[in-house]
Parts: sequence; structure tokens; C-alpha cells
Amino acid sequence: MTMERLIEILHAYKKGATDLDQVLDFLRRLPFENLGFARVDHHRPLRRGYPEVVYGEDKDASQILHILQAMAATGTPLLVTRVHEEKAAQICAAMPDMQYEPKARVLYKKGPISEHAVAQRLPVQVLSAGSSDIPVAEEAAVTAEVLGQKVQRFYDVGVAGLHRLLHLLDELSKAAVYVVVAGMEGALPSVVAGLVKRPVIAVPTSIGYGASFRGLAPLLGMLNSCAPGVAVVNIDNGFGAGYLASMIADMANAWKHEDSAGSGTS
Repeated sequence: MTMERLIEILHAYKKGATDLDQVLDFLRRLPFENLGFARVDHHRPLRRGYPEVVYGEDKDASQILHILQAMAATGTPLLVTRVHEEKAAQICAAMPDMQYEPKARVLYKKGPISEHAVAQRLPVQVLSAGSSDIPVAEEAAVTAEVLGQKVQRFYDVGVAGLHRLLHLLDELSKAAVYVVVAGMEGALPSVVAGLVKRPVIAVPTSIGYGASFRGLAPLLGMLNSCAPGVAVVNIDNGFGAGYLASMIADMANAWKHEDSAGSGTS
């Protein structure tokens, strides 16, 4: 992250391990870097806690690559959404440390946070109603992981076989927040919200037959949820759900840490 990298380079300068030119080279990239076709917001981690995320669908591979190279110099995690396989292959050839998740259509590189630190966190739980909803669910899951969250996936647990969801009740009690992805009539988020005590982020998908209107029916169903505690993002917007879930999980884990510190436990 930019904040950690800034602290690191200033400490190095103080100790004489780096010179002034290197410090100035880093600082001149802030608050943003003008690439001509894009202005990369390097200050975003300082303002919001998370780096800028690249929407890749309408950018060519060269544009995405230039943005990623500019961001990589600051040490932030990297995330590009809506990238098709051919474009991803071109980018990964130039940046081998990037990873591609084809189901979610996401390119990413995680930050330096340790696996142990992630494992101690309350998880973001991502549920999908059907297996056809998994690509959107995976976009949410990978987004949350890149932003430093522990993620648990429970797929194909929709209301057509409610026993599959009820079988998970013990696991569902352990989450900081839930991302619930559903197409068709979009009933799953209401059911989940009626069973748990943490926030539910509902994601309507465009999966369904004619009268689902490419996601409009589940969107309206989720907006009219009978169970309180449900927030709804746009149709197929797994990224938005994963991002919001990360913000909520960060708050929940901060409270968990404060409670542990106050009680003298670790």
C-alpha cells in the first residue's frame, strides 16, 4: 500500500539506506501521475485505505499495462476487473507477477499482507444462489481477497434447495459480512439476512429466464427485501460488493482487535 511504502522509504532515508533522489522520485508520483490517457490516483490509499482499481473492459492491453506499471511502482495491490482472457495473457506476459482468474475475469496482484494476518480476521463470506452466479460471486471474492480480507465461499446454496443453506448455519455465524449473489427471483439475500446478525450485501445477477429482465427482477426483489440489514449493489456488480464488504470487514476486525486488547487476550 502507498502508506506503508511511504513510511518505509522515509525510514530508509532517515537511516541513510536510500538517498534523496529516490525519495523525491517516489513523492513526485503523488498525488497522481498523468499518463496522458489516464491520471493514476496514487493518493487513493492514503485517503480511502484501498488503492485505485482499474476497470478493464473498455481499455486495451497497452493502456492497462501502463496503468499497472505506474501503480506497481508505489507497492500497492493491483486489481483490474472485466478483463477477457486474451487481453489478460498480453498483460501477464509483460508482468509475470500478475495473476488471472478467468471465471471472475479479474487480473490481480495481492499486497504484502501475511497469510497469518489474514487468517486471524473475521471472514467475508460469499454465497451464490446457483452455480451460474459464480462468476459474479468470484469477482466479489477475489476483490475482497486482494484488499486483504479472509474470504469463505459457499456456492450453489439457493432457495430451490433450502436445506443446503441451513446446513451452513454454524459457519454463517462466524462472518463479519456477507455477499449474497443471486439471479432468477433474487430471494437468497432475504433468507440469509433472516438468519444472521451481520450486514448482507445483495448482488443481483443477469442470470434468469425472460421475465427476470436480465437482472431487473432480482434487483427489485432485493430492494424490497422483507428482512432488514440488506444493502443492494448494481446488477452483476461483484466488484462493488467485494469492495464494500472489505470496508465493513475492516471495521469489524478493528473492533475485534480493540476488544481483544481491552480484555487482555490475544
